[in-house]
This record gives sequence, C-alpha cells and structure tokens, in this order.
Amino acid sequence: MIDYIRGGIAELSPASAVIDCNGVGYATNISLNTYAAIQGKQECKLYIYEAIREDAHILFGFADRQERELFLLLISVPGIGGNTARTILSAFTPTELANVVSAENAQTLKMVKGIGLKTAQRIIVDLKDKVAGISPGAPTDGTPATANPQVQEEAVAALTMLGFAQAASHKVVAAILKEEPQTHVEQVIKMALKRL
Repeated sequence: MIDYIRGGIAELSPASAVIDCNGVGYATNISLNTYAAIQGKQECKLYIYEAIREDAHILFGFADRQERELFLLLISVPGIGGNTARTILSAFTPTELANVVSAENAQTLKMVKGIGLKTAQRIIVDLKDKVAGISPGAPTDGTPATANPQVQEEAVAALTMLGFAQAASHKVVAAILKEEPQTHVEQVIKMALKRL
C-alpha cells in the first residue's frame, strides 16, 4: 500500500497531477482543494489512496491527511465511489464538508453532481458522528489566474474530466466568469459544480 508520494510535479491540471518520483511518473486523481494547495510549486507530497480493480490501479492524491481521511469516509458510504467522493471534495473544502455533514444540510450536499437527496441523507447519517473527530486544515486559496481565457479553459477541462458535458461546462463557466471576472480557477469549478 502506498502511503504518500513525494516528488516533482511533472504535469498538473485541476483534476489530476503526475508526480515524478525518481524517474517514475505517478498519475494521481486530485480534488480542487489539492490542486489549489500544490499549484505553482515545483515539488509536492501527496497522501495516496490506491484503488485496485481488476482492470486498473487508480491513485487518488491529497495534499493533507485530513482530506484523505474524509475521502475514505465518503467511499465507505454505500453508493459513493472514488470519483464521486473526489467531486464532493472538489465542491467543498474539508472544513465546509465537515460543517455541512455536522449541520445535516442535505440540500447543500445534493447540489453536487451525482448526489440525490437520498444519497445526501445517507452520507449525513453514516458520517455525522465520524466527521466530528476530524479537524481539517484551513482552506487554501489558489493564485489568481492572469487571464480569463486560461481560467475558462482549465475550468472546462477539469469539469470534462469529472464527467460533465463539454458544452454545458463551457456555458456555465462562461456565465460565472461574466458575473465574477476575477475568480480563481478552483472557485470557478466549485461554483460550476453547484450549477451543473
């Protein structure tokens, strides 16, 4: 079992990172919170969850242990897989997610793609007592992007990788950037996840 990978950031997008560890590139799926934490760095340390299936070995990477712990709690809920858990962790910071679950706010939770009211309620029932013991780190803000076209391109690419239709993603991202032109790419994606 891989606990963490430390190395240079060879490739980085809002949904994935390739970490070069002694000449071997490890492709990891990441959340927007992790993207914001490692963006602009040359090297990083990602805590890993390794999903082993018959047809693939998939790595999920997290900038801190608390986010990985929340991910593990989410995938322990029936019906929540790795990609859905990553989408939830992209829509909320670990602190926000813990607060939403603790407050039993199913309406906010069901705004995430793929989460219906019953699933949101199940997450709350299963995790309410467990998230109380987690003290997530402070949310991290990314560096503001210098050009809107770059923010739009990265946001649409990330949403497409998360399973949303490109046309719908493009429309929502464009609307968000029209309303708030100076928004960071992570925030644009979080806002889009709540609208799609």
